[in-house]
Amino acid sequence: MFERMYVVNAFPLVAKSSRGYDVAAVDAFLAQARAAYDSESPVPVMTSTAVRQVSFPMKRGGYQVATVDDALERLENAMAQRERERAIELEGWEAFTQRTRVAAVEIIARLSRPRRKRFRRVFFLNAGYRVSAVDDFAEIILSYLESGAPLSAEVVRNSVFASPSTFHTSLVLF
Repeated sequence: MFERMYVVNAFPLVAKSSRGYDVAAVDAFLAQARAAYDSESPVPVMTSTAVRQVSFPMKRGGYQVATVDDALERLENAMAQRERERAIELEGWEAFTQRTRVAAVEIIARLSRPRRKRFRRVFFLNAGYRVSAVDDFAEIILSYLESGAPLSAEVVRNSVFASPSTFHTSLVLF
């Protein structure tokens, strides 16, 4: 007698004729992420930055992109919280706060530059972002850092900058 094996996918699949994230690539990354998160090592095996920067190939019949992206956002938040907790344990609250203040001062100095002068420009044939859109967002960040104006990680994470249209100035961040 033959046993039937059922594969349970972590996320919903798109139609076989549509493209979604490669199932094997997503599952492998999530297995690594789980092992890293569960690790007791004081040195992180995987960071929230790695989660934020991961990309997956697209395949027919793959995982629904929005569903995986939502899960990655939650995973990034959890990893960032863990990193913060470990940094406070290792450095102590005072040192962690001081390091955070130093970083904030550097960011404020950059964002306090005049509009259109905050970041390097790219050569006009290269891809970049619309300068006015980046400047508008920089002012939101600056307002948060200087006066505590409301700003959530979700707003920052979901910010998208348009590419400049032909003959508009663009820039590269960092």
